[in-house]
Amino acid sequence: MSLPFDDARRVHVRAPGKINLFFEVGPVGDDGYHDVASVYQAVSLFEDVWASHADTTSLSVSGDVDVSGVPLDESNLALRAARLVTGAVGWEGGIRLEIHKGVPVAGGMGGGSADAAAALVAVNELIDGGLSAADLHALGSQLGADVPFALLGGTAVGTGRGDELAPALGRGSFAWVLVADGGGLSTPEVYGTLDRLRADADIAPDRATPSVDPAVLRALRSGDAAALGAAIRNDLQLAAVHLRPDLAVLLDKGLDAGALGGIVSGSGPTTAFLASSAGHAREVAERLGAAGRQAHTVSGPVAGARLI
Repeated sequence: MSLPFDDARRVHVRAPGKINLFFEVGPVGDDGYHDVASVYQAVSLFEDVWASHADTTSLSVSGDVDVSGVPLDESNLALRAARLVTGAVGWEGGIRLEIHKGVPVAGGMGGGSADAAAALVAVNELIDGGLSAADLHALGSQLGADVPFALLGGTAVGTGRGDELAPALGRGSFAWVLVADGGGLSTPEVYGTLDRLRADADIAPDRATPSVDPAVLRALRSGDAAALGAAIRNDLQLAAVHLRPDLAVLLDKGLDAGALGGIVSGSGPTTAFLASSAGHAREVAERLGAAGRQAHTVSGPVAGARLI
């Protein structure tokens, strides 16, 4: 399907980064993958994607963060997302994607997945593709476990590979302090290191089939930040800290600064510290800043990928 297009039309979609409040990793399977149980929360750091018609499909990237490591070739998830949508509906024209990044690159916060989610929505809208939310979710699942959550937003439980999502009941908003420490970690390397550390120490996963700690879900339902701070956990943190021992020092600094809890987000190296309120988050951020760390305050949950 190749249709005439309005070359002045430009669709803008915004999608959020995420943190993992809880992340339990099962044993590695025969295929090299792991089942997980995760609680995702979308937070107020955003990726903006504009889609417009063009003769050929192309991509440009700018940002409030360092974007030097963002690929501009076919390995870019947003570019792949655009091709999935055009392929699904038989569109033969080109798409121009412009990305402005606000989520740290390779920081464990799903910025690339948010780009992909935004691209799915933007391209579908631009070409009047008519794909449903379920269709976009299915396409997003082909790109990685975090993409469907970036479409959904809010707070959700992810199981299987992390892309089997169910919204989590929650009350109110939570205040976080993020430290996007430099030196990105490779997600495959973090998983591989976790497997090796478990094998070397003969540590078996808690369960063959991962599940979310009920204490996390109770804290979310009640809006109890102190209870949530005591319950957050990330199995990948063991491997991230092994690869980056300075993260252990940073986690201690956050707790010393008054945070209710601290965690490595996803595969790292971004760390997330929970506060009792927005004012408390600013205090924690100021104390971390005085200790030489660049800290940002955010809130969650926020909405998933949406037209602007």
